[in-house]
Amino acid sequence: MIKLFKVKEKQRENAENANGRGPVKKQTAGELRLHKDISELNLPKSCAITFPNGKDDLMSFEVSIRPDEGYYAGGNFVFAFQVSPIYPHEAPKVKCKTKVYHPNIDLEGNVCLNILREDWKPVLNINTVIYGLYHLFTEPNSEDPLNHDAAAVLRDNPRIFETNVRRAMAGGYVGQIFFPRCI
Repeated sequence: MIKLFKVKEKQRENAENANGRGPVKKQTAGELRLHKDISELNLPKSCAITFPNGKDDLMSFEVSIRPDEGYYAGGNFVFAFQVSPIYPHEAPKVKCKTKVYHPNIDLEGNVCLNILREDWKPVLNINTVIYGLYHLFTEPNSEDPLNHDAAAVLRDNPRIFETNVRRAMAGGYVGQIFFPRCI
Protein backbone atom coordinates (compact mmCIF):
# COMPACT_ATOMS: atom_id res chain seq x y z
CA MET A 1 0.00 0.00 0.00
CA ILE A 2 2.82 2.40 0.89
CA LYS A 3 4.53 1.77 -2.46
CA LEU A 4 1.28 2.64 -4.25
CA PHE A 5 1.32 6.14 -2.69
CA LYS A 6 4.95 6.61 -3.70
CA VAL A 7 4.16 5.55 -7.28
CA LYS A 8 1.21 7.96 -7.48
CA GLU A 9 3.35 10.79 -6.05
CA LYS A 10 6.07 10.07 -8.63
CA GLN A 11 3.50 10.01 -11.46
CA ARG A 12 2.07 13.37 -10.39
CA GLU A 13 5.57 14.87 -10.15
CA ASN A 14 6.46 13.57 -13.64
CA ALA A 15 3.19 14.97 -15.06
CA GLU A 16 3.89 18.40 -13.56
CA ASN A 17 7.43 18.40 -14.96
CA ALA A 18 6.11 17.36 -18.40
CA ASN A 19 3.70 20.32 -18.38
CA GLY A 20 6.66 22.68 -18.08
CA ARG A 21 5.94 23.59 -14.50
CA GLY A 22 8.30 22.79 -11.68
CA PRO A 23 7.13 20.67 -8.80
CA VAL A 24 4.57 22.53 -6.73
CA LYS A 25 5.74 23.16 -3.17
CA LYS A 26 3.01 22.31 -0.72
CA GLN A 27 2.39 25.03 1.87
CA THR A 28 2.43 24.16 5.56
CA ALA A 29 -0.50 25.11 7.78
CA GLY A 30 1.76 27.79 9.31
CA GLU A 31 2.46 29.30 5.89
CA LEU A 32 -1.24 29.34 5.03
CA ARG A 33 -2.14 31.04 8.31
CA LEU A 34 0.72 33.56 7.94
CA HIS A 35 -0.41 34.37 4.38
CA LYS A 36 -3.90 35.06 5.77
CA ASP A 37 -2.49 37.21 8.61
CA ILE A 38 -0.35 39.27 6.25
CA SER A 39 -3.18 39.79 3.76
CA GLU A 40 -5.38 41.08 6.61
CA LEU A 41 -2.75 43.41 8.15
CA ASN A 42 -4.14 46.71 9.36
CA LEU A 43 -0.99 48.62 10.30
CA PRO A 44 -0.76 52.18 11.57
CA LYS A 45 0.84 54.65 9.14
CA SER A 46 3.99 54.59 11.26
CA CYS A 47 4.62 50.88 10.55
CA ALA A 48 5.75 49.12 7.37
CA ILE A 49 6.48 45.52 6.42
CA THR A 50 9.14 44.33 3.96
CA PHE A 51 10.25 40.94 2.69
CA PRO A 52 14.06 40.98 2.29
CA ASN A 53 14.08 37.46 0.78
CA GLY A 54 11.22 38.26 -1.63
CA LYS A 55 7.48 37.64 -1.41
CA ASP A 56 8.05 33.88 -1.81
CA ASP A 57 9.51 33.68 1.71
CA LEU A 58 6.70 34.85 3.97
CA MET A 59 8.21 33.12 6.99
CA SER A 60 10.96 35.74 7.28
CA PHE A 61 10.19 39.44 7.11
CA GLU A 62 10.98 42.81 8.67
CA VAL A 63 8.77 45.42 10.25
CA SER A 64 9.87 49.02 10.68
CA ILE A 65 8.23 51.14 13.34
CA ARG A 66 8.44 54.96 13.41
CA PRO A 67 6.69 56.08 16.61
CA ASP A 68 4.96 59.44 16.31
CA GLU A 69 4.60 60.04 20.04
CA GLY A 70 6.41 59.38 23.30
CA TYR A 71 10.11 59.17 24.11
CA TYR A 72 10.94 57.47 20.80
CA ALA A 73 9.03 59.81 18.44
CA GLY A 74 10.86 60.24 15.15
CA GLY A 75 13.03 57.14 15.50
CA ASN A 76 13.06 54.28 13.02
CA PHE A 77 13.27 50.80 14.54
CA VAL A 78 13.52 47.62 12.47
CA PHE A 79 12.41 44.21 13.74
CA ALA A 80 13.21 40.87 12.10
CA PHE A 81 10.46 38.25 12.30
CA GLN A 82 11.12 34.51 11.94
CA VAL A 83 7.95 32.45 11.82
CA SER A 84 7.95 28.74 12.59
CA PRO A 85 6.22 26.20 10.31
CA ILE A 86 3.99 25.34 13.29
CA TYR A 87 2.74 28.95 13.59
CA PRO A 88 0.28 29.92 15.14
CA HIS A 89 0.91 27.25 17.77
CA GLU A 90 4.28 28.86 18.41
CA ALA A 91 4.87 32.60 18.63
CA PRO A 92 7.05 34.23 15.97
CA LYS A 93 10.67 34.95 16.94
CA VAL A 94 11.23 38.71 16.92
CA LYS A 95 14.56 40.55 17.18
CA CYS A 96 15.18 44.28 17.08
CA LYS A 97 17.85 44.97 14.44
CA THR A 98 18.19 48.60 15.57
CA LYS A 99 20.35 49.08 18.66
CA VAL A 100 18.10 50.99 21.03
CA TYR A 101 18.19 52.31 24.60
CA HIS A 102 14.96 50.75 25.86
CA PRO A 103 13.93 48.98 29.08
CA ASN A 104 12.17 46.16 27.19
CA ILE A 105 14.77 45.57 24.46
CA ASP A 106 18.29 44.47 25.35
CA LEU A 107 21.44 45.44 23.49
CA GLU A 108 21.38 42.17 21.49
CA GLY A 109 17.91 42.97 20.17
CA ASN A 110 15.90 40.55 22.31
CA VAL A 111 12.40 41.84 22.97
CA CYS A 112 10.46 41.49 26.22
CA LEU A 113 6.82 41.39 25.16
CA ASN A 114 4.46 39.08 27.04
CA ILE A 115 2.56 37.97 23.91
CA LEU A 116 5.83 36.68 22.43
CA ARG A 117 6.37 34.48 25.48
CA GLU A 118 4.02 33.15 28.13
CA ASP A 119 0.87 34.95 26.91
CA TRP A 120 1.05 33.74 23.31
CA LYS A 121 -2.11 32.03 22.08
CA PRO A 122 -2.89 30.72 18.59
CA VAL A 123 -5.75 33.21 18.26
CA LEU A 124 -3.20 36.04 18.25
CA ASN A 125 -1.67 37.12 14.95
CA ILE A 126 1.11 39.18 13.37
CA ASN A 127 -1.00 42.34 13.55
CA THR A 128 -1.29 41.90 17.33
CA VAL A 129 2.49 41.47 17.66
CA ILE A 130 3.21 44.60 15.61
CA TYR A 131 0.79 46.66 17.71
CA GLY A 132 2.45 45.22 20.84
CA LEU A 133 5.87 46.33 19.58
CA TYR A 134 4.51 49.77 18.72
CA HIS A 135 3.06 50.01 22.23
CA LEU A 136 6.51 49.32 23.73
CA PHE A 137 7.71 52.56 22.12
CA THR A 138 4.75 54.68 23.16
CA GLU A 139 4.71 53.31 26.72
CA PRO A 140 7.94 51.55 27.76
CA ASN A 141 7.47 49.24 30.74
CA SER A 142 10.04 49.49 33.53
CA GLU A 143 8.33 46.69 35.52
CA ASP A 144 9.39 43.81 33.22
CA PRO A 145 12.78 44.88 31.81
CA LEU A 146 15.49 43.24 29.74
CA ASN A 147 17.69 46.34 29.99
CA HIS A 148 17.69 46.84 33.76
CA ASP A 149 19.79 50.03 33.63
CA ALA A 150 17.34 51.76 31.26
CA ALA A 151 14.41 50.53 33.36
CA ALA A 152 15.92 51.92 36.58
CA VAL A 153 16.51 55.33 34.97
CA LEU A 154 12.94 55.39 33.56
CA ARG A 155 11.51 54.46 36.94
CA ASP A 156 13.70 56.82 39.03
CA ASN A 157 14.18 59.81 36.74
CA PRO A 158 12.06 60.00 33.57
CA ARG A 159 13.69 63.30 32.54
CA ILE A 160 17.18 61.74 32.43
CA PHE A 161 15.67 58.72 30.65
CA GLU A 162 14.29 61.02 27.95
CA THR A 163 17.71 62.70 27.57
CA ASN A 164 19.37 59.27 27.25
CA VAL A 165 16.84 58.14 24.63
CA ARG A 166 17.37 61.33 22.56
CA ARG A 167 21.17 60.97 22.81
CA ALA A 168 21.03 57.31 21.76
CA MET A 169 18.65 57.98 18.85
CA ALA A 170 20.83 60.86 17.61
CA GLY A 171 23.82 58.53 17.51
CA GLY A 172 25.81 58.84 20.70
CA TYR A 173 26.93 57.27 23.93
CA VAL A 174 24.78 56.45 26.92
CA GLY A 175 27.30 55.55 29.60
CA GLN A 176 29.91 53.34 27.91
CA ILE A 177 27.61 52.13 25.14
CA PHE A 178 27.46 53.66 21.66
CA PHE A 179 24.15 53.73 19.79
CA PRO A 180 24.05 54.34 16.01
CA ARG A 181 21.77 57.09 14.73
CA CYS A 182 18.19 55.96 14.11
CA ILE A 183 16.39 59.28 13.55
